[in-house]
Amino acid sequence: MPSPIHNVGGWLERWALRAGDRPALVEPGRSLDYRALAGRSAAFAAWLARSGVGRGERVALLLRNRSAYLEAVFGAARLGAIAVPINARLTAREVAGLLDDCAPAVLLYEAELSARVDDACGRSARPPRLRLACGGAPDAYEEALAGAPPAAAIEPVSPDDPMLLLYTSGTTGAPKGALLPHRKTLYNSLNAQLFFGLRAADRVLVVLPFFHSFGLLILALPALYTGAAVVLRPRFDADAFWPDVERERISVAGGVPTMFQELLERLEARPGAWDLGSLRVLFTAGAAVPVETVRGFERHRLVLAQGYGQTETSILCCLDGRDALRKAGSVGRPVLHAELRLVTRQSVGGPTRRWRDAAPGEPGEIVVRGPITMLGYWDRPEATAEALRGEWLRTGDVAVRDEEGFYTLVGRARQMFISGGENVYPAEIEAVYAEHPAVREIAVVGVPDPRWGEVGRAYVVPRPGASLDPRALLAWGAERLARFKLPRDFVAVESLPRTASGKVELHRLERPDAP
Repeated sequence: MPSPIHNVGGWLERWALRAGDRPALVEPGRSLDYRALAGRSAAFAAWLARSGVGRGERVALLLRNRSAYLEAVFGAARLGAIAVPINARLTAREVAGLLDDCAPAVLLYEAELSARVDDACGRSARPPRLRLACGGAPDAYEEALAGAPPAAAIEPVSPDDPMLLLYTSGTTGAPKGALLPHRKTLYNSLNAQLFFGLRAADRVLVVLPFFHSFGLLILALPALYTGAAVVLRPRFDADAFWPDVERERISVAGGVPTMFQELLERLEARPGAWDLGSLRVLFTAGAAVPVETVRGFERHRLVLAQGYGQTETSILCCLDGRDALRKAGSVGRPVLHAELRLVTRQSVGGPTRRWRDAAPGEPGEIVVRGPITMLGYWDRPEATAEALRGEWLRTGDVAVRDEEGFYTLVGRARQMFISGGENVYPAEIEAVYAEHPAVREIAVVGVPDPRWGEVGRAYVVPRPGASLDPRALLAWGAERLARFKLPRDFVAVESLPRTASGKVELHRLERPDAP
């Protein structure tokens, strides 16, 4: 039954009543306790309600990481409205495309992005009816909060009512909007709380953008559900990260693998320079983690735990510190509040009653059911039908499972290519070459070949001072991979195009001029 207790928007208010003076959010130039953060969120909800925004309407957020982001997410939820995070790095044309897709009633945006917002709204066929700038002089957002009427009651919702519309990274093309319900935010927070061992005394450093599931749903919202403090930074800065950990007494921090590679380089350059004794959890997800990176942190007595998830589900698997080295390369075992299966590639396309579970060591597609799954893709019935099969969600990720139940990703179903009749999974190849001393980063894609149908092409970012030697790389791979898996050519690049979550944008590798 619908009830205010199911509404995520009530979390802050409940903590304000229980421990209102406890630190809730720390950002450059400002700290807010739970009472203040709850009050500001309620004021934004009141402004929305006075502006005619109601249940089910979309509130788009084109913001950098700041307190207003969280205030808006909780404030929209309080009314039963749907917050829509939008990547602040997108061009006006890309923003216009998302506005056309979700037709928001309100757009809350950075004042410094006003020209881009004007351009995007001018291009959009369905622009928002209300716009509110944040951070200007004067600050329209702060004026709106100050002039808001008394806060309205928290709306009753059902667990399946939508709360967030979060767009996928679009690594292979146009992004899709995953519609996420209140239950998903709750159970994802419970999963994170259990795995991280979150407690109210924790201080969680968030440097990942809130338009991505990792920053918002895996770090920030679980911390606020637990009553912990979020230490928020507008962006990732490798030079500021370790000093922040020391100064703010950070206990939990997360980032994507490319970030942790930079952070390891800082540790190697200045071993022992910072007091990191408060740090209890370092967590990475979003892409494959090179085993050498895990070992590198272990040399500094830091455990880099890792996990795996999607926008459509958030956390699915976690590899904790006890197994970080023993099972290096794996993404761990399933979280508590989800049921995972590994279904053979031959059967997963058919009816669920005919699905066959993959044997240990046999590749299969990960499917999941439970309270952490999305409702579907916004206005994409065909894509929804493809992904949701009854209670089950097809992730499109291919993995193997060992006898102990640990999952290791071998690739995306759609990224798999067939060479000479053999299935080839790029992630498996990339994991092998990530161990090569001359390779800093690598991405493998399938390209047409007149003899074999498709063969692998590897885009390689060499380590500083290293040069690309295709023959040496081929010989390295031949000792570790079957011949049909070996890339046929190696292309040196300065960097790999990535999303903010660290995923390689394959369509930009295959078509360098792609936006």
